[in-house]
Amino acid sequence: MNPLLRRAAPLFALLFFAVPLSAQDDVFRVIHAGWVLDVPGEAPRIDASILIRGERIESIRDGFVTPSGAEVIDLRDHYVMPGFIDSHVHLSNELGPDRAFEALRSNDADVALDAARAARVTLMSGFTAAQDVGNGLAVATAIRDAINAGDVPGPRLRVSGPAVSPTGGHGDVNGLALDVMDVRTNRYACDGPADCRRAVRELVRGGADVIKITATGGVLSNTAAGVEQQFFDDELASIVEAARMMGRRVTAHAHGATGINSFLRAGGASIEHSTYLDDESIRLFLETGAYMVPTILAGVTVAEIATQEDWMPAAIREKSLTVGPQIQGSLRRAHAAGVKIAFGTDSGVSMHGQNAREFQLMVEAGMTPMEALHSATVVASEHIQMDADIGTLEAGKFADLVATAANPLDDVAVLMDIRFVMKGGTIYKGN
Repeated sequence: MNPLLRRAAPLFALLFFAVPLSAQDDVFRVIHAGWVLDVPGEAPRIDASILIRGERIESIRDGFVTPSGAEVIDLRDHYVMPGFIDSHVHLSNELGPDRAFEALRSNDADVALDAARAARVTLMSGFTAAQDVGNGLAVATAIRDAINAGDVPGPRLRVSGPAVSPTGGHGDVNGLALDVMDVRTNRYACDGPADCRRAVRELVRGGADVIKITATGGVLSNTAAGVEQQFFDDELASIVEAARMMGRRVTAHAHGATGINSFLRAGGASIEHSTYLDDESIRLFLETGAYMVPTILAGVTVAEIATQEDWMPAAIREKSLTVGPQIQGSLRRAHAAGVKIAFGTDSGVSMHGQNAREFQLMVEAGMTPMEALHSATVVASEHIQMDADIGTLEAGKFADLVATAANPLDDVAVLMDIRFVMKGGTIYKGN
C-alpha cells in the first residue's frame, strides 16, 4: 500500500465512521437542560429550554417547553455551557522525541492528515473554536476551510500560518545542519522594518486571519539564545502597523519582559505566555487593553518531559526546566492585577485533547472556576474577534455548547470529561 494511504487509513476511519450524529440543515431542536451557564460570569439558569433552529439559537426559555415540531434533546441531568475556545493551538504537530525528524520526513499531505485528526480530537474534548498560531499556511488554511465547509469535524478556526520571526530566532529553523536550514528556513523570517512588512503582507495574501510573531526567544528552539527580546523596536512597530493596514491584529509569543514590553508599546493586541512579565508589563497590559494568553499547560508539559524523559537537546531541556514552571506564577500576578486573560493552552506542545487540563492549572493560579470558564468563553471570543457569534448562549449566536455530568463550578476537573458536544446545531458527541 502507498505509505501515505497506509498512514491516512486510521484517520479516514475517524472521519467517515465518527461523523456527526445528525446534521443541522433546518432542523428545529430544543434542549431540556437542568442547569445552563448561558453567560459565564453570571448566575446559571436552573431548568431551562434552549431552542435551536438550524445552526443558531432561537431563544432560551425558563422551564422545560417543547414547541410543536421540535426534536427534544434531554440534558435535564447535565450541566450545559458554551463550547470552549482555545486561543493558542498547533493542530499540525505534537511534541515528542521524533518531532524534528517528522518535520523533515513529512509532506503537506501528511501534516494535513495529522491536523485533521487533532481538530477532531479538540472538538470532541469540548473546544468548539480555536486559534491556530504557528503552522504551515497552506495546511492551516486548508483545515480551516474544510471545517467551515463541513467536510472535516473540528473547531471553528482562525489561523496565523507560520510565525513572523527574526532570522535565526524562535520561529525560524534552528539546530540542524546549515544546508538543511537553508532549505527548511521559515520564509516569513525577516530582518529590518521593510522586510518584516513584506512578511506580514505575504501572510495576509495567503489567507492568515491573524499575525503571530515571536517577540522573544522560546523554550523549544534548539539554540541557546535565551528568552528575551529578539526583534528590534522598529521591526516590531513595522509589523504591527503593516498588519493594522491590512485589517489584522498581531499576537506575540513572548517570555521575557523586554520582549513583552516592547511589543505592547508597539501596539500589539495580545501576548502568548508572558512568563517573566514585570510591573511595567502589567501597566502596559492595563493601559492598552491587550490580552494575556497564559498557556500554563505548555510550561507544565515541557517541565514534566524534561524531568521524566531524556530525549530533549540540552538547550531545550535547560529552558524547559527553568522557564516552564514560571508561567503559572505570571498568571497569578496578572489576574490579581486585572489583566484580561484569554484561555489558551499551546496544545501541540501538550497532547491534543487534553486542553481542559488548563482549567485546573488556572484555578491553582488563583482564578475561580467561574473566572476560568469566563476566560475560555466570553473573553476568548472577544480576543479571537468572534464574540458576535460565539462565547455565550444567546439568541442569534451559533448553537455551540457542551455538557458535563457534574457541576464545573464545584470542580473544574469535570471539564476533562465532556459528555455532549454540539457545534452549529450539529451533535458531534452524546445523544
